[in-house]
Amino acid sequence: MSRRSVLRAFGAGAAGVTLAGCGVPAAFVEPGDRAGRDYSAGDHTLHFANWPLYIDTDDEDESKRPTLDAFSERTGISVTYTEEINDNDEFFGKISPALMNHQQTGRDLIVISDWMAARFVRLGWVQEMDRAKQPNVAKYLDPQLRSPAFDKGRTQSVPWQSGITGIAYNRKRLGREIRHTSELWADDLRGKVTLLSGLDESFALLMQGNGVDITRWERDDFYDICDQVEKLVKTKHIRRFTGNDYIKDLSTGDVLACQAYSGDVIQLQADNPDIEFVVPEEGAELWAESLMIPNLARHKRNAEKLIDHYYEPEVAAELATWVNYVCPVPAAREVLASSKDEETAALAEDPLIFPDDDMRKRLAIARDITSEERTEFAKKWNAVVGL
Repeated sequence: MSRRSVLRAFGAGAAGVTLAGCGVPAAFVEPGDRAGRDYSAGDHTLHFANWPLYIDTDDEDESKRPTLDAFSERTGISVTYTEEINDNDEFFGKISPALMNHQQTGRDLIVISDWMAARFVRLGWVQEMDRAKQPNVAKYLDPQLRSPAFDKGRTQSVPWQSGITGIAYNRKRLGREIRHTSELWADDLRGKVTLLSGLDESFALLMQGNGVDITRWERDDFYDICDQVEKLVKTKHIRRFTGNDYIKDLSTGDVLACQAYSGDVIQLQADNPDIEFVVPEEGAELWAESLMIPNLARHKRNAEKLIDHYYEPEVAAELATWVNYVCPVPAAREVLASSKDEETAALAEDPLIFPDDDMRKRLAIARDITSEERTEFAKKWNAVVGL
C-alpha cells in the first residue's frame, strides 16, 4: 500500500490552506491556542496514527509490534496504534475540521509526508516538542534532516523514516547503466518510462536533472519541467504516470526505467537482483515522513516519550530491518553491523538505508511549494499528467 501516494486535484480537503485577504491562513491557530490539558501523568495511554505496513511486526503474530510492545513494557504506556493514513490529502480532510475549529482530533501522534507537514506548520496545527525531554532525538537525529525549510530546527516534527526519490531500472533488460536523469529520455526507452503522478513526489528529481538547486527553485523552473514533460507525453515517450504501481510495471518488464522510491526498490531487489536504484549524478530528492503532535493532544508528554524511544539506536535499527527506508538515526548502522545474523548485518552496508558520504553529497531536500503557489501549480501539473 502506498505511503507516498498520488496528489489529487484540490477540493474540500485543501480548503484549510486558502489565504484570507489579509494574507493569514483562514484556519490559522495562534501559538497560545495549540496546547490543551495534558493528561499523560495520570493517563498512561496514547493514540498513534500511522500508515499501513510502516512498523515492525512479529514473525508469528502480525498483530504484535515488537518495538511498540517494548515501549509499553518499559514505560507502562498503552498505545492504541491505528493504520489509518492511506493518503496525505485524505487524512488532511479527515482531521482538518477538528483542527480548524480548535477541537481535539482524538490522536496524539500522527505521521505525514513532509510536504504535508509543511502545511500543518503553516496553519499552526501542531505543537512544539520539548527537546529537553527527548535526549535521543537531540543526539541521534540525522544532521541532514535536522532543519527543513518548513520547520527550522525540527521543533514541530521528527522524521519517522526517510527516503530517496531516484531512478529504478532493469539493467539486464536495458543493457546499459543509467547515471543521469536525462538518460531516461534516450530513444531506446521510448514507451518504457514512467514518472510519478504526484506533484510533490515528482518535480524535485526532474528539476535536479536540469541542474536546478531544489533547495531554492523558482517558478520558471517548475514551468520548464511542465513544458519538458508535456513534450514527452505527446511523443509517447512516457508510458504513463503512476503511484506505487510502478513496482508491478518494473517487475513485469513493461517498464525498463522509472521514477522510484528507495525503500520500494530494496524489496524489489530481493526478488530480482537485476533491478538497480540510482541517485543521478545531478542529484536526487531526500524526503521524510514525520511524526507530529496535533493541537490539543491529550497525551503530549506520552507522545514525546514514544518519539524518543524510536530514536534509541537499538530501536531504530530494529525498525529499519523491517521498513527498509533511509534510517533517520545513523547510529543504528553500527547496531546492525554488529549483528550475528549475516542478512541483518548486510543491511548496515546498504546505501539505501544508510547513504554513504558520496551519495549524501548528491541528496537535497526540496523547498516546499508555498500556499500561494500550490493551487496554480497543482492545476498545471494535473493537466500535464491527466489527473
